[in-house]
Formats: sequence, C-alpha cells, structure tokens
Amino acid sequence: MSLSKAASNTLESTTQRLQIEYLIDFTPQSNTVDGNDVIQGLTQHSKSLPARYFYDDRGSQLFEQICALPEYYLTRTETAILQEYASEIAQMTGACELVELGSGSSTKTRLLLDAYKQLDYPLHYLPIDVSGGILESSAKQLLADYPSLQVHALVSTYELALEKLMPSEFASRMICFIGSTLGNLSPAECDTFLAQITAALQPGEYFLLGVDLQKPKEILEAAYNDRQGVTAAFNLNMLQHLNTRFDGNFDLEQFEHWAFYNETQHQIEMHLRSRRSQTVRLRALDLTVEFAADETILTEISRKFNLNIIQQELAQQNLKPVQAWTDPQQWFGLILCQLQA
Repeated sequence: MSLSKAASNTLESTTQRLQIEYLIDFTPQSNTVDGNDVIQGLTQHSKSLPARYFYDDRGSQLFEQICALPEYYLTRTETAILQEYASEIAQMTGACELVELGSGSSTKTRLLLDAYKQLDYPLHYLPIDVSGGILESSAKQLLADYPSLQVHALVSTYELALEKLMPSEFASRMICFIGSTLGNLSPAECDTFLAQITAALQPGEYFLLGVDLQKPKEILEAAYNDRQGVTAAFNLNMLQHLNTRFDGNFDLEQFEHWAFYNETQHQIEMHLRSRRSQTVRLRALDLTVEFAADETILTEISRKFNLNIIQQELAQQNLKPVQAWTDPQQWFGLILCQLQA
C-alpha cells in the first residue's frame, strides 16, 4: 500500500470514529449566547463576570500553559494520583463510557483511557467543552493514538450538555469532573450542579471528581500569581473575549490581574482591577459600564475543600463515595462516587 493511500485510509478511519455536536455556537459570529449574564454581572454593585468567558480558543490555550507552570501544583498533583490509581479506577467501574466535563486537551484523560485499554475494554469518550477549536484538535489527536477509540464530542456548557446527555450505549457510564473545577462554583451552585450530575446518571453509574484541598496561603497564592504572568494573561484575555464577542472597547492595559486567598471562605478570588477611572462600551449589548479607579471585576473563585466534608456532601446528593485517593502531601483529592438507587 502506498503511503498516500495509507494516510487516506487513516484519515477516513479517524473521521468515522469522530462525531462533534454543537449544542452551542460559541464563536463571535453566533447569537447563541445573548450576553444577559454579562449585563447582569457588570451592572451590579460588586461587578463580576461568569468564568465561562475565560474559554475562547486563546483562553483554553493559555490555561494549558498554566497547567505546566512550576507554581501551579494542581495539574501535576492530580496527574500523579491518576498515574498511580487509574488502573484501580478502571477495575472498580468495569467497562464504561467516559464523559468528561471541561475536557480541554484531555491530557489526564489519557491515563484513564490507557487503564481501560489495558483491561481490553471498549473505549468510548464523550468530551464536553465550550472551546470547539481545542475540542476538535484534542479529539483528533486521541483518535490517532487510540485506534479503537470512538469520540462523540459536545461543544457546550456543562449545564446544557448534562441536560441533553442521552443514555449510554454502554452498560455503564462515568462522568469525570477532574481538575478542581468544582471549586469555581459557590456552595449553592455546587448543590445545583451535583443534582444535574445525579440526573444524568443511572443508578450504579459513576462520578469521578477532582478537588483541590486546603493548604497554606503562600502555596495557594503563588499558584495564581505565577512569575511568568501566564495567569494574568489568562485573566485579562476574558476582556479581549468580550471585546470580540460583544463589540467592546476594553483596554487591557488599563486593567490588572489581582488574585488572593480568602482565608475565611477558604477560596482563591481572582479579580481584574481597573487602573484608573474609565468608561467601557459593549456595543452589541448596548451596555456602557463606568469603572472607578481600583474598582474590580470578580472573574473566578476557586474553593479549597476538606476531603472528609466534601465526601459527606456528595453522599447527601446520593453520590456515595466508593474510594478517595490523595497525594503524600494531601494537597489534592480524587473521589470516585457511585449513584445510589
């Protein structure tokens, strides 16, 4: 077989094993996202923006860079836990469809896929992300590396994807929410989210959750104020995303990144702080916003959990913890839950 024909057959095989479904169109040209959440956030007394506006294609790329930073312990710590225990997770769940919320580049997911592959289980992966670009590129790379893998990717918010999720064709399913993203939700939002998880699972199916644990303030603040300034660029890129999507005129040089640990609430708070008094216009939303000097926009919280308490909260949502793993320093937790009948 010629090289060109072999390449053609490989491409055809990859295409047949990939389905990308757009539940939202999160491109600048779309009208799917109407911006009401932006209007609400920027017109309240203490300004805020939804964290989902971090993740245009550039934002997703910057976040991948953050995950490799020396100060950002979260990714490498969770990865180490998965490297050690992925095989145990696969043995406990048996063959199942993997659903991942906020899949990004799917780097850590490979550890799970390898574990299921080693047990000769069929591989079916359903990644969910708001960035269609990174979702497509990572899915194609996975298909090239796993010849038996089937991928059904959803370009969507978590909420919509969970609502639209069809019953699995497999005997079981595991929804993966790794990477400590649960910490971005307030306690009330967390309860709502976990209720959506239980609604998307059948009794006996699984939920794999990664959570960042409470630790000294200096370690936490360093992770969100890296010396290279990648986290600052990631935070500021949200304003560029709003400029692109809603025809805005945010001047990124007139805002600065500010992140600190709120010890009372056990959460990192990430803000964008106005360097001066200024007026910003988002023409597509017919919105004018006044900023005072040093006024901030809250862009993200990242709650830090107590491993025992979060397991109790999961059990209250009928998600019974089957096993919890952590690292030697107990900086990060990985919890496997099973939905009870």
